Amino acid sequence: MDVSPAAVPPGSRKTLKKQWLEVVGVFHYVFSFLFLGPFAMVLLFFLLFTQLWPLSVLYMMWLYVDRDTPSQGGRLFVWTRTWAIWKHQRDYFPIKLVKTAELPPSQNYVLGAHPHGVMCTGAFCNFTTECNDFSQLFPGLQPWLATLAGLFYLPVFRDYIMAGGLRPASRRSLDFVLSQPQRGKAVVIVIGGAQEVLYSAPGRHSLELKRHKGFVRLALRHGASLVPVYSFGENDIFKTRSFSKGSWQYLFQVTFKKFAGFSPCIFWGRGLFSPNSWGLLPLPVPITTVVGSPIPVPQCSNASEEQVDHYHRLYMDALERLFEEHKESCGVPASTRLTFL
Repeated sequence: MDVSPAAVPPGSRKTLKKQWLEVVGVFHYVFSFLFLGPFAMVLLFFLLFTQLWPLSVLYMMWLYVDRDTPSQGGRLFVWTRTWAIWKHQRDYFPIKLVKTAELPPSQNYVLGAHPHGVMCTGAFCNFTTECNDFSQLFPGLQPWLATLAGLFYLPVFRDYIMAGGLRPASRRSLDFVLSQPQRGKAVVIVIGGAQEVLYSAPGRHSLELKRHKGFVRLALRHGASLVPVYSFGENDIFKTRSFSKGSWQYLFQVTFKKFAGFSPCIFWGRGLFSPNSWGLLPLPVPITTVVGSPIPVPQCSNASEEQVDHYHRLYMDALERLFEEHKESCGVPASTRLTFL
C-alpha cells in the first residue's frame, strides 16, 4: 500500500499532522511531569565530571540564593501560558472549561480542584495555561495552582513550573499570595493530594476530603471565597491498578507517601506510536472542568473549629450539588454518586 505523502489527500495530511501535534503536546506534559526533574538532576551530576562542571556548580549556587522565590511571589512568565502546545494538548482529549458563576476580581478565592487523578491534567491545562481562555472567562483573576512543595527542590524543573505560575502547597506560600494588597488572586488547591491518586480509576468518583480542612482555614484567614471545581473525566484518562486497604501493597503506598510526599501507583494508557498499544500517554477521554459558584467566607485570623467545620460542610454540599447538576451532561451515569472519604 502506498502511504507516501503524495498518495495522501491534502485534507488527510492536515488531519494526520494535527493528530501528531496533539500527541506531541501530551507527550511533552507527561515527560515533564514524570521525567524532567530526575533527568535534570542526573544531568547536573554528570556535568560535574566533565569540563562543563562550572555550570553545575554555578546552578547549585543559584538554587541556594533563589531558594525562597517559590514561596515569595514565584517567577511567572505570562507568555508561557499562551504556548501553542497547550492547545494541542487540549484538543487531544479534548479539555473544556465551564463557568457557572461570576468570580468578581474585587475578591480573592480559594478554588478546590477535584479529583486529583494521576497527573492533574484538567486543573493544569485550565488554570496554568490559556488553552481555554481562562483570562477571558474570568477577567481580572490571576490563578495560582498549588502543587507538592518538594517539587521546588528539583533543579530546572522548579524553574519550569514556576514560569507557568505553580506555587508550593505550603502555608507560607499561599498566605503570601492571598495577603497581597491587589485583589483578584485565585489559589487553586488539589485538595485530595497524593492520597487521592490511589483512588484514580475509570468510573470512580471518590474524594479524599472529610479530613482535609486546611484550605478552609486558609480561606478564613484571608476572607477568601471558597469555590468548588470538578473535572469530569480526570480519572478516566489512565487505567490503574488499585489495592485493597488491608493489603501490603496499599500499606507500602501509604508509607512511601509519608516519607516522599507522593504516592507510587501503577497506571498505564496508550503507546506513543499506536493507540492500541500499552504506554504512558493518557487515553483520549474528554475532560470537562466545571467551576462552581463562590461561597462567601468572613475574614477570621483565629477561626474556631466550629467555624472551620461549618464552612467545610458548606463546601462539601456545594461540591456535591455541582457534581449532581453536571454529571449527566459530562457523560457520567445518573446513578453515580460522589463519595467523600
